[in-house]
Amino acid sequence: MQPSLFSSNHLTVSQITFHIRKQLEGDPTLQDVWVEGEISNLSRPASGHIYFTLKDKNASLRSVMWKLDAGRLRMNLQDGMAIEAHGKIAVYEPQGQYQLIVNIVQPKGEGALYQEFLRLKAMLESEGLFDVDRKRPIPELPRVIGIVTSQTGAALRDMLNTLRRRLPLVRVILAPSPVQGVEAPPALVNALQSLNQQNPDVILLARGGGSIEDLWAFNDERVVRAVADSKAPIICGVGHETDFTLCDFAADLRAPTPTAAAELATQTTVDDLHSLLDTYQTRLASLTLSLLAEQKAGISSLISRLRYVSPERKIQSDIQRLDELSRRAFSALTHRIQLDVATVDGISKRLHSLNPEGILSRGYAIITRKLDHQVVSKISQASGGMTVRVSDGEFEVTRKS
Repeated sequence: MQPSLFSSNHLTVSQITFHIRKQLEGDPTLQDVWVEGEISNLSRPASGHIYFTLKDKNASLRSVMWKLDAGRLRMNLQDGMAIEAHGKIAVYEPQGQYQLIVNIVQPKGEGALYQEFLRLKAMLESEGLFDVDRKRPIPELPRVIGIVTSQTGAALRDMLNTLRRRLPLVRVILAPSPVQGVEAPPALVNALQSLNQQNPDVILLARGGGSIEDLWAFNDERVVRAVADSKAPIICGVGHETDFTLCDFAADLRAPTPTAAAELATQTTVDDLHSLLDTYQTRLASLTLSLLAEQKAGISSLISRLRYVSPERKIQSDIQRLDELSRRAFSALTHRIQLDVATVDGISKRLHSLNPEGILSRGYAIITRKLDHQVVSKISQASGGMTVRVSDGEFEVTRKS
């Protein structure tokens, strides 16, 4: 049936929303009502208001508690808590949503999911699946990182961007799996098992935040046991910082978010590798220079030893000794000559003092007979012609009787 083009009920979005608001807020039953449900998506912004969702198995109801009423609370609201909330139904026109304005909250007891969470935690903890001794260290420089998460979620994009930025050399293997719903637990188990067959260095099990129902697959006993049985160490980054799942306890390391899980898996970044390489280069250069200096000193020592025992050194030593002996011989000869010269000079002086000619220079004369050239030393020897020798010559004399 085609709608009439001339219908009289033409309303704007604001008009229809306002009409709905009048209907809901004009119903006395909806203005004074108690609602039972389980808290999820709890939020406490800086404004002081409290926002949360009340859920049961089949439906959910957005709820808000204004700051004044929130200040009178005597209980600490938490996700998973079953409560009875009193208030009234109102319409939030900017988004066209109806919500429960809560003014009183009283505990109804822990929700069924939270009770199951505590039961499973106690059972698995008693089996030792959460023991600290079972935790394995995360490799500082992984070569292969496996990821188990939804291939369409923002968590995968955030993790890949983080890994690419921090350690682009790493190889990433994705084992995609649903992360919520009834099909998620067996799919997560299969993804972990298939990923372990490829021997990654570490596995990231992650998804974004959500309510306790959204995260329940990571509280499933089958998934928790698969995490505990993994051959590779697992970093679990499920939800936000305040979200805890049983997989967090079974994993080797818990991360507050998927991005933090990627950061914890890459403790050594590419910048760290560059810095380490620079350090190694500096150390290598230093060690090389030190080794060269040590070898140079050793070679110098060997050269010195070779020079000490080499024929060249022997020849040089002999030449030096020959020079020394020559010098000593020349010195001895010179000294000997000087001694001989002094001796000759002394003898010469003595001879000179005994030389008759030296006596003649002092006024004495030597008289010889011409006949036999005998020296006349007595008057009786003088006869006939005689020769008188003085310092500057000779002359003849005759003895007179």
